[in-house]
Amino acid sequence: MSDSPLQLRAAYSVCRHIARSAAKNFYYGFLVLPSHKRDAVCAVYAFMRHADDISDEPGLPFEQRRDKLNDWIDRLRQVVEGSKTDDPVLMALADSQKRFNIPLELLDKLVQGTAMDVAQGGAKLRYETFDQLYDYCYHVASVVGLVCIRIFGYRDPRAEALAERTGVAFQLTNILRDVKEDWLMGRVYLPQADLRQCGIDAELLSNGTAAIAMRPALALEAERAREYYRSADELLPLIDEDSQPALWTLVEIYRRLLERIVQRDYDVFSERVRLSTAEKVGVLAKGFLRRLT
Repeated sequence: MSDSPLQLRAAYSVCRHIARSAAKNFYYGFLVLPSHKRDAVCAVYAFMRHADDISDEPGLPFEQRRDKLNDWIDRLRQVVEGSKTDDPVLMALADSQKRFNIPLELLDKLVQGTAMDVAQGGAKLRYETFDQLYDYCYHVASVVGLVCIRIFGYRDPRAEALAERTGVAFQLTNILRDVKEDWLMGRVYLPQADLRQCGIDAELLSNGTAAIAMRPALALEAERAREYYRSADELLPLIDEDSQPALWTLVEIYRRLLERIVQRDYDVFSERVRLSTAEKVGVLAKGFLRRLT
């Protein structure tokens, strides 16, 4: 027996509230989508947000976090296969998964990606090479992009590789912005090989000279992100026209965030780098104009 239209409307409403409250940058892109597609991406975001919250739950041992993440994806699979649920996020996502034919293995990879943020035994989470970091970015960001283009709509198979690279651009931007906060959480995403190439020890993140000392490594990753953003420009015309303004809005906000980091000479330590609400609303307005033309 399927969920009633009233139940589904309520479930999607919960997901929209979660996205509006937590997706400080992404939600602006969601607003430009047609309502049925906006509901679907909000359901995906709410599902991902819960997985992120589990992986970041303070004081919870490594094994318990992994168990809870495995349980989260198992519960989704059960709902997709027909089991009833009172969880509005699972209810909405299962509906969107069927409506837009989202492969379950992508949603499984999304949860696997959040588990990659969980280091065992209190050790600091580190990546030796950029290839290893790319794999992490794929699971936590590219997979989201591959899910979203199913919702946006596309026919050209080239869109998948371009969505993967666009997701890496977004995640590299997040990594650059959050270097200080991630260090405090025991996570160093900047590849150790890149730090060595720049003559930098990651331990410098713990002292007052970090803003100057880390600049060469941050510049290296920023240049990589710029290259990956070029894939977003190629992806834009390959998705359905009614979704193009949303993707443009998302890319414009994140690209501007990257350039703001560069303009600040990579000082992501003295204060968090962000776009103001007014700036994001300005981008949103241009996105709406694209939708109308």
